[in-house]
Amino acid sequence: MSRMYFGTDGIRGTVGQSPITPDFMLRLGHAVGRVLRKETARPSVLIGKDTRISGYMLESSLEAGFASAGVDVWLTGPLPTPGVAYLTRALRQQLGVVISASHNPFSDNGIKFFSSKGEKLPDAWELAVEQALEEAPSWVDSANLGRARRLQDARGRYIEFCKNSFGPDLSLRGLKIVVDAAHGAAYHVAPDVFHELGAEVISIGCSPDGFNINAGFGATAPAALVKAVKEHGAHYGVALDGDADRLQLVDAQGRLYNGDELLYVMVADRLSQGVRVPGAVGTLMTNMAVELALKARDVDFVRAKVGDRYVMEELAARGWQLGGEGSGHLLALDKHTTGDGIVSALLVLQAVSRSGCSLGELLAGVELFPQTLINVRLQPGQDWKSNARLAQEQAEVTADLGARGRVLIRASGTEPLLRVMVEASDAQLAQQCAQRLVDAVKI
Repeated sequence: MSRMYFGTDGIRGTVGQSPITPDFMLRLGHAVGRVLRKETARPSVLIGKDTRISGYMLESSLEAGFASAGVDVWLTGPLPTPGVAYLTRALRQQLGVVISASHNPFSDNGIKFFSSKGEKLPDAWELAVEQALEEAPSWVDSANLGRARRLQDARGRYIEFCKNSFGPDLSLRGLKIVVDAAHGAAYHVAPDVFHELGAEVISIGCSPDGFNINAGFGATAPAALVKAVKEHGAHYGVALDGDADRLQLVDAQGRLYNGDELLYVMVADRLSQGVRVPGAVGTLMTNMAVELALKARDVDFVRAKVGDRYVMEELAARGWQLGGEGSGHLLALDKHTTGDGIVSALLVLQAVSRSGCSLGELLAGVELFPQTLINVRLQPGQDWKSNARLAQEQAEVTADLGARGRVLIRASGTEPLLRVMVEASDAQLAQQCAQRLVDAVKI
């Protein structure tokens, strides 16, 4: 059975269009509640959200759906996705629910789920929910309806959790840091975390109005952060996305560091402390330079499918702790059960503080291979996998690159896009090869 609603990171789409409608969310809450009640007589779930205007509508619908299935609900209000994951585990909830479309614009929204351990749920659980959605509802009677309540101190609990991931013998005193929360869920969390650890904080992208999430700010629009770091003479800049599970980092020169580089820094920091790191997990998109640099330090490297849930699965299967994606989803499983932009930033700054080196110095010798990534919008019903011209062109490009690079073509799990990536030793070659593939898609 294939999944109809769930993509690589929950359910996501345009608000007002199926499935991001209030009637579907009521059905979804009811279906999930029925799945939960097969294991627990009186389940309790935690619901958080980002700052989109549609979050209120979807929250109310989900709450009603859960209540109708006899499930109690705790509401946190706006809170980063990793904050919901943490509190789900800390409060012994059966499920964590996040209303967010992550880095997408405000017109989109979505739903993510976390297990009682604060981890992404497997495909089998999602299939069980989809099966329950196809069944007739089974409303509980009035005496067994679920109850809802607000968790008043969710923000403060999560701030303390983030701070505890930073070395107790270290501080950020003497550093000026620009924090960009993308007008998203971390707007009232991230600045306080860095300030309470001693940094002088300049906040941008921390004034949400329901409509401006990810608009010109945050991890997917880092130009604003680069500009602010230079204007304020800051030492570093931290950019999060709308739900704060991904990170981009900027140094004093305005140099932007992506998730591949930051993963290497996190590994290198542990090695410098004498901690054995048997391996790290990246994705099919991870830059080859990072793979080679890790292997040169006797750290094994494995590529998972694109998506932090698949990185997580590889880490769990191998008993490893560190992994991530170039987009800034980073995992340190001894610190958190899921990707956390704030915690990842603290781990990188911890490496800087311990070493006395700049980020650039920590990454000396790790020169990224040029990558060209082009997103091609797919038309409804377009079957790119059966495109014979694309298959032929991909085979020819792969042969032309040989050992000098590689090709990756994949469909986005969250948007109607085909992502065409070419990595090569030469930037012009990567661009030319990627364009050949894009042209073949459009035929």
